[in-house]
Amino acid sequence: MTDDSLAYVAITRLYADYADVVTRRAWDELEALFLPETVIHVDTVNAPAREFRGPIAFADFVAASIQRFEFFELVILNTVVRLSDTATARGRLYMVEVRQERESGEWSNAYGVYRDHLSFVEGRWRFAERHYQSLARKVGDAPAEVFPFPGRTPSDSWLDR
Repeated sequence: MTDDSLAYVAITRLYADYADVVTRRAWDELEALFLPETVIHVDTVNAPAREFRGPIAFADFVAASIQRFEFFELVILNTVVRLSDTATARGRLYMVEVRQERESGEWSNAYGVYRDHLSFVEGRWRFAERHYQSLARKVGDAPAEVFPFPGRTPSDSWLDR
């Protein structure tokens, strides 16, 4: 895809589709948003970082992680997207999970950022690699836990343009 504006719209739709699928817990729809070999890195900061290969393994992890919530919504706060070339892009998705525990009724919010590598394959954008890190977590009346922003990696250099 050569038009930056069209790519931006298509990638933000991909992000919106992801948030919609996770919010609805429509796990059978998640696979279409990823390349089959996608690696997803998850760092919640207060637990060992994990890595998942492929969208099915990732969907299983997310489904198990959010099953305790009677209410769960993934809300996109902001996105940044840049084309690398006609078939690859980089993006960041800032998000918050709004949720309520089924058992206790306790309300919580979890903020995070995805740093993404995206590929244009077979006429549509899909996730090629994702790096998630928690940024803050607020549970009930307690002060929020706030975590450092993830360090820059060599693949973040597109931000300097």
